[in-house]
Amino acid sequence: MVHEDFMREAIALSLENMQKNAWWPFGAVIVKDGKIVGRGRNQVTSSNDPTAHGEVVAIRDACKNLWTFDLQDCEIYTSCEPCPMCYGAISRARIKKIYYANTEHDAAEIWFDDSAFHEDIKKDFTQRAIPVEQMLHDEALAVFKEWTEKQDKTVY
Repeated sequence: MVHEDFMREAIALSLENMQKNAWWPFGAVIVKDGKIVGRGRNQVTSSNDPTAHGEVVAIRDACKNLWTFDLQDCEIYTSCEPCPMCYGAISRARIKKIYYANTEHDAAEIWFDDSAFHEDIKKDFTQRAIPVEQMLHDEALAVFKEWTEKQDKTVY
């Protein structure tokens, strides 16, 4: 398969999602060594999970199929430019490259507008739309300190 075939698979997943009225038309595939190892369609409303975007579902599927949390040897093909949450998940999974079809502006045209999120995330943490308040720092820091001393930890 070639790059276009993988993107067509992501687009096909987005079309299937839309035709099944499963929610928005977004799909993604994860590829390793020229083979699809994870697939995802947006499942936010069908699963009542606001994190179940196509990219996140594909990452979960690839991690399950490869039995790892590290997808550094993988690429993702997604039918639309990733939102901030999905980009964060892709980054955390260490995926080495993103290919996308539609842009965030195309998504805004179909009423999936993430521009407020894009702008909010650029702000200082304390100036973002959701109020934040730090508390019990010393207690939480003690756990971090214990983690650094733990001998049998899995490093991520």
